[in-house]
Amino acid sequence: MQTVCAVILVFIAAAAFTSADLDAHRPRHDTNLEIYKRLFETKRKDQLNALKNLVELNDINQQYKIIDIMLKGLFKVLEDSRQILVAANMQPNDPFPMDDKIKEAYSHVVENTAFFGDVALRFPRIVHHYYDRNSDWGGLLRWGLNFCNQTGVFTGGAHQHVLTLMSQELGITEKAPDFINPYRTERDDVLHTAEAFQKILREEEKRRRKEEKRKEIRKGPRISRSRSEL
Repeated sequence: MQTVCAVILVFIAAAAFTSADLDAHRPRHDTNLEIYKRLFETKRKDQLNALKNLVELNDINQQYKIIDIMLKGLFKVLEDSRQILVAANMQPNDPFPMDDKIKEAYSHVVENTAFFGDVALRFPRIVHHYYDRNSDWGGLLRWGLNFCNQTGVFTGGAHQHVLTLMSQELGITEKAPDFINPYRTERDDVLHTAEAFQKILREEEKRRRKEEKRKEIRKGPRISRSRSEL
């Protein structure tokens, strides 16, 4: 489990391609974007391979814990990247950025939004459990989708289909009459009523409440006593 989780987190927080990969002296025409799109294809293959390992764990308890950690990390990176892009006034349809910091943020938004789509489609019940109760994530994902759809990175490719399906799966856009999540299995359809899954959810809620209480205690005033008082 630790190996799978570590590999996936590396993909979430991986740095964008450096200026050595994209020549900073190229014209502002989208040659740089086309180069990035080829590199993006390679990154997507690596992401899907990592996700395949998670699927093959075939252990809902392990998968739940990994996805919990993974989503927190993913949305943290997404929020940090949004702040950088907004501060730089970077628009998604601008020429591909050449500044390393902005380029890294741009790549993180594009790659992590796509990767979240993969996770949401393959683990819909688990993702719904987290996503549906977190309005901050909802707003951030909508921003990420809008950004991705205007970059040109996804235009006409299979990855655009991932974004479309994910948007419908999570209720961001209305489901088409013929909508089908191609990765949903019979196991997913019964999982939310399965005793094992409900037990995991109850245990996770208890763990979170305990953790919140511990944090509140640590934040409270601490009274130190001198040695003469002991």
